[in-house]
Amino acid sequence: MFVATKDKVLQTTTTGALPRPTWYTENLRGAPLSTGFAHRAYREQHLDCLACHTAAQNKAGIDILVDGDTRLDDDVAGRSWVSYAYERIEGFGPPGVAVQPYAAMADKGPGDLIWEVIETRLTPHVTGPVGKTDLQLDRAYKAMAGMTDKPVKIGSISAQVISHMCINDHYADTRDLLMALSDAFNAEYHALADAGAPLLQVEEPSIHQSMQVPGQEVSAEQYVEAFNREVAGLRDKTEVWCHTCWGSPAAQKMFAEHASYEHALPYLDQLDVDVITVEGATNNGMDLEHFGKLISKDKKIALGVISHRTLQVERPEDVADLIRRALKHIEPERLILSSDCGFGRGAASRMHAFYKMVSLVRGANMVRKELGLDEVYVPATDPQISMVPMAE
Repeated sequence: MFVATKDKVLQTTTTGALPRPTWYTENLRGAPLSTGFAHRAYREQHLDCLACHTAAQNKAGIDILVDGDTRLDDDVAGRSWVSYAYERIEGFGPPGVAVQPYAAMADKGPGDLIWEVIETRLTPHVTGPVGKTDLQLDRAYKAMAGMTDKPVKIGSISAQVISHMCINDHYADTRDLLMALSDAFNAEYHALADAGAPLLQVEEPSIHQSMQVPGQEVSAEQYVEAFNREVAGLRDKTEVWCHTCWGSPAAQKMFAEHASYEHALPYLDQLDVDVITVEGATNNGMDLEHFGKLISKDKKIALGVISHRTLQVERPEDVADLIRRALKHIEPERLILSSDCGFGRGAASRMHAFYKMVSLVRGANMVRKELGLDEVYVPATDPQISMVPMAE
């Protein structure tokens, strides 16, 4: 159900993760978010960080704000994107030190950055049936919702990623574990929707990435089934987004250069979601035609037009050019403009992330003007309030 993007054209957002301020030193370390909010130092730093993220996005002119994954611990290369979930699931044992042989690691070993990144995940064992989860996404939403009148997007790792990032000592196979996790996460998402969140984002079905590696235990059809169990009933309450990318820990790709979405799109199109997010900046729009042809007209497409993998800030003109190319294949009312992935997995500084967001909106404004649409005010570009005096 379209809520945040209903009747809107060329809205801007980012994937979700934003760099933390250096003064944000508190971490949950497995404690419930509610416990963190009961501690003065954590509560103050968390809420102040949200205020910083809100101010930066407003100054950049972003339409749909993100909370920056502020609840996640400041771990190596975004480890907490994974650990925040598996530390809060009944049936998971304490984290260990074994490196789970994830499919994308087949060609890697000591000396590869991604090898070290995966090692930091501290792989847990599934020791019993998946029980209650305690992600408290509804509390994460409420912490920021009162800071802005713009839509706030809360994202969370999918059950499918978690099923790869653990050692299954309980279930007969990965599919059984995946289905149990999908049912458990569904309850968390419903709590978020019931809290009034106008949209939520489930991050990474395994469909497109698993197709890059032969001999997978779970098929694309089974991933579709599991994902739809994970989001079952949510579109009756809120707008549901599915995020996809080709990797982001420490700004790294997990798969080969220029991997294509083409063969995965018919399966992604079967997901019970309103919006599918895809990379478009890093690969220079290689799949734009496929997105237009293979994603149904009842879904919107959030296209990455700025990269989280480079420190070079895109020029607005280049962003606008990519948007124009996308519009040859995707109707403007179906196109949302975003980043390829988040900026907060050890990828960029706050300054880089901010100016990439500014370029995103400036490029969008160029195309909005060409289409006769209203441009969005970007305070960062207003010479009257610039902190740097203009040359005479």
